[in-house]
Amino acid sequence: MSSEVGSPAVGRTPRRMELEQLQGLDLHAQYDSVRTGGDFFDAINLGSHVIFLLADIAGTKEETQSIAAEVQDTFRRRGTELLGMEGTNVMDATAMLVQAINHELLRAAHGVRFAPTFIGCYDLALGILAYVNAGGMTAVFHDSEGARVLPSASVPLGLFTHLTHEPVMQAFEPGAKLLMVTKGVMETRHGRTHFGVERLIPLLEQTAPGFATESATELCRATLRAASEFRQIPWYSLQKLPFGKEAEDEDLTALAMVRRRVS
Repeated sequence: MSSEVGSPAVGRTPRRMELEQLQGLDLHAQYDSVRTGGDFFDAINLGSHVIFLLADIAGTKEETQSIAAEVQDTFRRRGTELLGMEGTNVMDATAMLVQAINHELLRAAHGVRFAPTFIGCYDLALGILAYVNAGGMTAVFHDSEGARVLPSASVPLGLFTHLTHEPVMQAFEPGAKLLMVTKGVMETRHGRTHFGVERLIPLLEQTAPGFATESATELCRATLRAASEFRQIPWYSLQKLPFGKEAEDEDLTALAMVRRRVS
């Protein structure tokens, strides 16, 4: 990764995501209690569409908060302009929104800033998601055909000014679920073993006793809980010894969306 030119302004922090109950959709995002890096999410309701963003901006929390705040401003302003009107070409508008966010990320960071980012636009009436997965953030989808990783990963944001991204569409049948996690979850380790996508799929398939059937909130909580429990250091680890090397914690962040079934 290239080094950044200059340093971003400090002091600003992103505004808290406030999303009222949505007709036919349950959407929730959650950080782990300990945050040290640049994970960031946001979502806004535009009436017929909901747009959301999950990013993993390279750097410490102190370095990335002001960048995330600037990106959030662009996401909300340009997202409303591009996707807030009826009859909008969702695929073209989503591509333009991703490009605007990429430009703002480079501007706010004063140079290159590696930032895998998932940006989606969900049609509340049709149950269709247009999305760009810039950087290959892990996104697992589950419907009546089973669980699978969503395809089509592209180049991360924050690297090239003239890069363009082509959105992909995914239809949600009633009860379909999407779970996204940042790198911190996927790279959580127990010994030499990573958490991995194979531990996300059972959460989507609701194999855990008492798991809420269609709750995005519970899906996020269960994911972060599973990752936290997985990385607990065993008593015999060298990290427990006074001379052991202390492991660095990474952000654990999950975003889930569930299309509610019609009663």
